[in-house]
Amino acid sequence: MSLSRLPGLPRDEGGPVFRAPWQAQAFAMTLALYERGLFSWTEWAQALALRIQAAPAQAGEDATDAYYRQWLEALERIVADKGASSSPELHRYQQAWDHAADRTPHGQPIELQASDFPEP
Repeated sequence: MSLSRLPGLPRDEGGPVFRAPWQAQAFAMTLALYERGLFSWTEWAQALALRIQAAPAQAGEDATDAYYRQWLEALERIVADKGASSSPELHRYQQAWDHAADRTPHGQPIELQASDFPEP
């Protein structure tokens, strides 16, 4: 694995730079799935490059925020393409996390509960 093969990765002399916890979490999830063999580093770099090309920065979007949005979209796509999850399942969990975050007081850990998932 070579981080230098990732186009546009925000970094400083110490390595990748994150502006929000979710960016670091998306990065860590990607590395964990790579280490578990879900995809090769070449596959990941290609998936990310395609997503960057297909979904450029939006008006008013900071370059780092755009990059990690693209990163997360590429991760969702490759996970679905590899059959580790499906787009509907990922969307269901996203909705559940949003619901859980809405009901959780600021500063408290967010925990998923069965009631956070929408009825089928």
